[in-house]
Amino acid sequence: MERKTCSVVIPVYRSAETLGLLVDRLSKVLPLVAEQYEVILVNDGSPDNSWEVIQDLARQHSWLVGICLMRNYGQHNALLCGIKAAKHEVIVTMDDDLQHPPEEIPKLIAALGDKYDVVYGKPIKQQHGLWRDLASQITKLTLQNAMGAKTAQNTSAFRAFRTQIRNAFTDYQSPFVAIDVLLTWGTTRFTFVDVLHDQRTVGTSNYTFRKLVFHALNMLTGFSILPLQFASLTGLGFALFGMVILVRVVGRYLIVGSGLPGFTFLASTIAIFSGIQLFALGVIGEYLARMYFRSMGRPSSVIRDRVGFDSDL
Repeated sequence: MERKTCSVVIPVYRSAETLGLLVDRLSKVLPLVAEQYEVILVNDGSPDNSWEVIQDLARQHSWLVGICLMRNYGQHNALLCGIKAAKHEVIVTMDDDLQHPPEEIPKLIAALGDKYDVVYGKPIKQQHGLWRDLASQITKLTLQNAMGAKTAQNTSAFRAFRTQIRNAFTDYQSPFVAIDVLLTWGTTRFTFVDVLHDQRTVGTSNYTFRKLVFHALNMLTGFSILPLQFASLTGLGFALFGMVILVRVVGRYLIVGSGLPGFTFLASTIAIFSGIQLFALGVIGEYLARMYFRSMGRPSSVIRDRVGFDSDL
């Protein structure tokens, strides 16, 4: 396998207990796959002493750097910050909870080869609960609109990609971030490899069902026009339904001489039409809100402190 230069980006949140072991395992794996390498730990406003642990690890390892964000911005925002800071030709992203085994990194880098630009590590068997798995499936279904069904079903937070892809989104400044969608802005050459997925041994997952669903909705309205298309088709369908009702009422009046009885039917029809109108307005409002936030120039993250970087950075 060709030895590349590699940057490993890891968002950190409530992981003070696992960082030491994670870095130790990375220190044994990275020299096998890369001539030069770095590990970028992005502290995403963690309330524990994760930043102190990162500073201590940076003093021990010259190839480890840390970024401390001003507050908690979310996993994808922290990842984007680390990706922009990476300086080597291949970027690997992974979680901080040891469920992504560092020993599987060589598989990802080897799969890149000359044919692919992005490689996902697809878990052979995921070690999540029912609700987390269900939320992950919702997220992947949302991604299908932007990435295609085949690629979206194999996405994961354990991924490797060529650093040059970030040129497609280096100026991206929205607070709504979806790394997998941003990668599609730079390439269509995706693949996956099967990797191990370990059981979490310390703490509990910070990615709850509610957060994953919220992330899926953000992707759907932030990077896709599918909701607008759905609202348009729904409105068209009910408009045609209303026309059929109107023709029936007028026809019955002209032929039979009586109207269509039933106040309940009329009231329910009006309620349906009103609901559809409010739904369509709500979808449009979501898009307008995102345009508003982007026009404000609100950044995806703000750095409080850094450690381990060269003095000229």
